[in-house]
Amino acid sequence: MKKYDYLVVGAGLFGAVFSYEAARRGKKIKVLEKRNHLGGNAYTKEVNGIQVHQYGPHIFHTNKKEIWAYVNRFSEFHHFLNCPLASFKGEMYPLPFNMNTFCKLWGEMTPEEALAKIEKQRAVLQGKVPENLEEQAIFLAGTDIYEKLIKGYTEKQWGRPCTELPPSIIKRLPVRFTFDNRYFTDEFQGIPMDGYTKMIEGMLDSPHIDITLSADFLEKREEYEALSEKIIYTGTIDRFFAYSLGKLEYRSLRFEEEILPVADYQKNAVVNYTDSETPYTRIVEHKHFLPVTKQKETVITKEYPMEWENEGEPYYPINNEKNNALFQDYRKLAEKNRQVIFGGRLGTYQYLNMDTVIEEAIICAQKECSS
Repeated sequence: MKKYDYLVVGAGLFGAVFSYEAARRGKKIKVLEKRNHLGGNAYTKEVNGIQVHQYGPHIFHTNKKEIWAYVNRFSEFHHFLNCPLASFKGEMYPLPFNMNTFCKLWGEMTPEEALAKIEKQRAVLQGKVPENLEEQAIFLAGTDIYEKLIKGYTEKQWGRPCTELPPSIIKRLPVRFTFDNRYFTDEFQGIPMDGYTKMIEGMLDSPHIDITLSADFLEKREEYEALSEKIIYTGTIDRFFAYSLGKLEYRSLRFEEEILPVADYQKNAVVNYTDSETPYTRIVEHKHFLPVTKQKETVITKEYPMEWENEGEPYYPINNEKNNALFQDYRKLAEKNRQVIFGGRLGTYQYLNMDTVIEEAIICAQKECSS
């Protein structure tokens, strides 16, 4: 008999939700987390009374009423609408691209005028189906917006020319012919009042769950595998298989956090820097995510994209044709391993919104615990 029913590798959202669901069905869970804290990339910490998103801003949004009710079991949520701004060489533009952006850029006052402008600029494509990110961006928003608000930011973010990036990366970019500055239009949006860490701690607060932090599963693999009948693995799938088929590519981030002696630095939670000369992609001012606090100082974070190697954290899978084909090969290996279930962003090599991660973890636990 094994000591645990499940060994969960990773205490991010997928691992925490699966553990909660399995534990409430009477299963014994061992959670291993490589970092020294819970929460994965959604981890938040308190700095001088301000909840700081350590690994970049996480705004929860969903149209699924049942998922919204689910997260509200573990935390009270503050209703927050993400309305980022773009800074291009000192000029400020509303994001996502909407009529406020078009008015600032062109002075156009009607959706028909803005659409006509975009269609005129789109003519440079000569009717061809977009084959790369640059062409897709021009098709969606025209050449002016591409040059000012997309090109520099995107090439910093991905470390590659837009002509070498797949069009799929930008297809989800909102372009609206309304005066609506909300980045997300989901019915339910918000941020936990006490931070994501507290929310995830609540999920893992069970006598059926044991947690070990600063523990790398793959460094003591045989020892850990002996603990449980099955493994839920949320790390990078290629590392699990010792890169036997090759390495998947990711982009990473370096965060530069500052405490500033001012009450308000940029008057907004997120400002993107879309010119190529500015080395960072955005500045996050964390106090704006929750009801504005009265501190006379503020905390900001500058985000610097970088190539991911073995050091640091992998954040964004580079879902081009080569990497996606390699992932499918790893997926075939994974299907042969009946002891291990791969989940989360890294385990499935795809960018997933938080509500999708939670829903998939719930479904996984339901399926596992009923079999």
